[in-house]
Amino acid sequence: MISAAARPRTLALLLVALLLPVTTAQAAPAPPSPVPEAVLVPGVGPYPRGPGDTPDQLLAPKVYAPGVREEAVEPREAARGTYDLVEYVPLGEAVARVSCSKQAGPYQRQVERWLRLKVDGKQSAADCKAIRAFQVKEKIKPAIGFAGPVTWARMQYLSARKNPNAAKKCPVRTYRVACVDLDRQLTWVQKGAKVVFGPVNMRSGRAQYPTRKGWHTVYWRHKNHVSTLYNQPMPYSQFFSGGQAFHAVYGTIFTTVGSMGCVNLRLADARKLWDVLRKGDRVYVWGKRPGA
Repeated sequence: MISAAARPRTLALLLVALLLPVTTAQAAPAPPSPVPEAVLVPGVGPYPRGPGDTPDQLLAPKVYAPGVREEAVEPREAARGTYDLVEYVPLGEAVARVSCSKQAGPYQRQVERWLRLKVDGKQSAADCKAIRAFQVKEKIKPAIGFAGPVTWARMQYLSARKNPNAAKKCPVRTYRVACVDLDRQLTWVQKGAKVVFGPVNMRSGRAQYPTRKGWHTVYWRHKNHVSTLYNQPMPYSQFFSGGQAFHAVYGTIFTTVGSMGCVNLRLADARKLWDVLRKGDRVYVWGKRPGA
């Protein structure tokens, strides 16, 4: 029992205790999120590298039969270095030319899993070293260990190279089918279960202009097509859905922004595909472009 003399002091101590701020153990800060793909820039050369948009044909083209003289002309070659594997990295790291990135890339977890590293979505010194070694081997520049879209695209290609239809997402038919995998940004042609072209990397339509899914048919081929919208070349165009076609671009296909709906290819790949497909061949599109 508190004595009468001690009561004022006790009350004063209680008031002080109530007025003092309550201190609790601070939670550990959350790990930084991976750098979003939308803010990355090509890490080599001037900015931006290559066109942001491609000379695609938004509307269905005017179909006609090209003459023999026109068909005999081969599209011009791409400039040297056009299709180099240039990774997209944070602007600050590109400018500073860092040797090893400390930031987690947008494909950090996927790249960690592919390299059989600890999958935690966090960049570590060991992660950077392993990713950098892969980039050096595959001639991806800058090789700074950043898990960007080009590095992941290369891994997707290498995984699919022997059997792109292992998941059986592209229907097997007795006739030729051009398979367009939006998930992995890969395309190939198969006849039955045999792959007769590819797989190769490609770039499909962005969110606003997605490459249309489902079954299509190659209805017009134009080797030296020129976009009526941009007055730019679309070499080896093979139209399969309105204005959407397979065709080459004179710029990198590894951009953070997709095409205007067409399936963009490197010139050499588009040329080989031209020799494989014919009018009337079927095209099957499925999946979703990452980030779209």
